[in-house]
Amino acid sequence: MRLSYFMMPLHPLEKDYLQTLNEDREAIILADKLGFTEAFVGEHISDKSEAITSSLVFLASLIKDTKTIKLGTGTLNLPNNHPAALAAQVAMIDHLLEGRFILGISPGGLRSDAEIFGNLEKDRKAMFRESISQMLEIWSGTAPYQIEGEFWNISTATTINRETGQGIIIGPYQKPHPEICVTAMSPSSESVSEAASNGWSVISANFLQPIGVASHWSKLQEGWARANLPDSPENWKVAKSIFVAEDEKTAARYTKDLSGAYGYYYRNIMKKLLANGRPDLFKLNNEMPDSEITLELLLDTLVFAGTPVQVAEKILQFRDSVGPFGTLVYAGHDWVDSFLARQSMELMATEVMPLVNNEITIVDHI
Repeated sequence: MRLSYFMMPLHPLEKDYLQTLNEDREAIILADKLGFTEAFVGEHISDKSEAITSSLVFLASLIKDTKTIKLGTGTLNLPNNHPAALAAQVAMIDHLLEGRFILGISPGGLRSDAEIFGNLEKDRKAMFRESISQMLEIWSGTAPYQIEGEFWNISTATTINRETGQGIIIGPYQKPHPEICVTAMSPSSESVSEAASNGWSVISANFLQPIGVASHWSKLQEGWARANLPDSPENWKVAKSIFVAEDEKTAARYTKDLSGAYGYYYRNIMKKLLANGRPDLFKLNNEMPDSEITLELLLDTLVFAGTPVQVAEKILQFRDSVGPFGTLVYAGHDWVDSFLARQSMELMATEVMPLVNNEITIVDHI
């Protein structure tokens, strides 16, 4: 099992913005040094708590400070941008990273962003599909472009000049294009099977209960079968909120504090998703009433906390219950205590993952 990192990010409103940016950068630089294979960074235009406004700009700031880790957008919200602009910008950063880039994409989940861009009442899933289709067509085709769609039309037929290079969009470093990855938070999401049938990878959200995560494995298999592709669990990434400490008491204190980093994160997420009519994401089963969804419940059921041995056991039990995902995505949280936050990442990489992979190897050889 590979170890990845996902930063939404999500920070207290009163915290200094520059401090959060610096800490978010430090976390990914540390992940690179610890051998994490990937790091994804989210973006939102209109959320002061999740205030990385361009994942591409943020990732560009890490190019020279990281060595081996792949850097991914988590995600580019396609309806909020022009496909030609995204195709060109993604190609450039893929070259700057010399292929250490993953293209994470989504329709965008923040309603205030959709309102700003005039997309609140539009079919953002249809916009998402058209956008990535046009990006792929740009990368696979030759200028002049003549791409017509419901939402965007792209052409350089009138202005192309091959001698000067005008009217030609550069292609990505990776051929035919970078790995494409989608995030999924809805149980039994059709976007999961669509992604699988396209050969894309999927990240299951860390705020989804195990019953929902398990449904993604079924949808992945459905998509692979539809496209006559072999099952590819290595293309399935599952995010989890994790905190590892040297002793159980410290882990419990840090993650159970309702005003702490994990309490703040899940309070914010719970308010947003409940307001969007999504209580199903947090339910342990379909019969569970909405009234039983509490912050305490989410911290108890969605956070893996404890010593390295305890966390390794929880990861293995979780994987047994949801399916054989190939990458565990460590979800980033605010550094309320930077020493403990760093130590958790270090223990995760140096102690937890060897325990997990040793057990997986033993099981695979039985």
